[in-house]
Amino acid sequence: MLLEGRAKKLKIIVQEHEKVYQRSLYEAIVFAAKKRTLAGATVSRGVMGYGSNGLNNSSKSYHISQESPIVIEIVDRAERIEDFAEVVSSLIDKANGAGIIYMEDVDVVIYRKHEELKSTAK
Repeated sequence: MLLEGRAKKLKIIVQEHEKVYQRSLYEAIVFAAKKRTLAGATVSRGVMGYGSNGLNNSSKSYHISQESPIVIEIVDRAERIEDFAEVVSSLIDKANGAGIIYMEDVDVVIYRKHEELKSTAK
């Protein structure tokens, strides 16, 4: 897949403990993105955050919490990201979850597979 220049980034923030179809919501979102062959996805765990439900988690708490915010970022062409945002919204609804979904315009500078890097080094 060629992905350079103007693109969109879909950013999704949900709670770590939320589940859909007996798996973590964030995993379901990433597997759905892979199934639809979107360019790539990254999942990060937030240390601390708050949203419409109040304070989620703090690194200063004295107990282990399953309330960490999870940030999922997916980059692809605008039309594919816009379509996938509806899939994500549906998954959050099915999980009876909470969170936020938003899009940003991005400029892709480079997007390559490891094999392409090896073949250009020869």
